[in-house]
Amino acid sequence: MTPDKLKNIIEAVLLSAEHPMTVQQIERLFMGDNDCPSRDDLRKALHDLGEDYANRGFELMQVASGYRLQVKQDFAEWVGRLWEEKPARYSRALLETIALVAYRQPITRGEIEDVRGVSVSSNIIKTLVERDWVRVLGHKDVPGKPALYGTTREFLDYFNLKSLDELPTLAEIKDLDKFHPELELDDIAGMDEAQRPEHADDEADTANSTAAEDVDATEETAEADAPDSNESDEYLDTEDSLEQELEDEAEEDAVESSAAGQ
Repeated sequence: MTPDKLKNIIEAVLLSAEHPMTVQQIERLFMGDNDCPSRDDLRKALHDLGEDYANRGFELMQVASGYRLQVKQDFAEWVGRLWEEKPARYSRALLETIALVAYRQPITRGEIEDVRGVSVSSNIIKTLVERDWVRVLGHKDVPGKPALYGTTREFLDYFNLKSLDELPTLAEIKDLDKFHPELELDDIAGMDEAQRPEHADDEADTANSTAAEDVDATEETAEADAPDSNESDEYLDTEDSLEQELEDEAEEDAVESSAAGQ
C-alpha cells in the first residue's frame, strides 16, 4: 500500500468516525488485508496528514481518546453561523467548580464549597455529570461517605487535551473569561429571570464577587495538593491514618487526666 493511499484511507476513516480513534483502532480496520500497514506506518501517515492540514481550515488533533479531524478555532465564528440555535452558556460558578475538580481531584462537594466560600448548586454537579466532564471516583472514608469527584476523558477531549498534565497553570487561567472562549460565560448577576441562561443557578449572583478571591486562594496550594485520580486509595489511607493518630492522642490525654485526678 502506497503512503498516499494509506493517508487517504485514514482521512476518510476520521471524517466518518463519530468519535476520536486511537492508532490501535485504526490498525484493526486493516486486519485481514494482504498489505496491512504497521503501527509505525500509521503513525507516520497521521503525522504527514497533520502537516498537510497546516494551511487548511481544519486540523488533525490528538486528544485523550485518540485522533480526530476538527475545524480550527480561528474559523469557529463563521462555522457557528451554520446553526441558528446558540450553544449552551454556562455560569462562572460552573467554571470555577470544574476548575477545582480538575486541579484538586479527587475532591468532595464539601471541599469545593470550602474553597469557593459558597454552596455548590446541585444543578452544577448535575450539569457536569450529564456532560460527562465529571464522574464519581469513589467515596471519602469520613462520616457521610461523600462522593469524590474527578474529571473524565470526555473533559480532556472537549478542551483538546491528551492528559491532565497539559492543563494550563493556575496563573494562566486567573482570568476565567479567557479560559475557553466557547464557554461564553455570562455575568448573570445583572440579568433578570427571563434572560438567565439554561444552566444558570441560584449561586451565580455571588460567584462574580468571589471569583478573584477563590482563584487567588487556591493558586499557591492547588497544584501541590492535587492528587491524580488514580491516587484515590492512597488519599483515603492518609485520611484514615490521621484520624487514628487523633484518636490515640485523645486516649492518652484521657489516661493522663484520670491519673492526675487520682
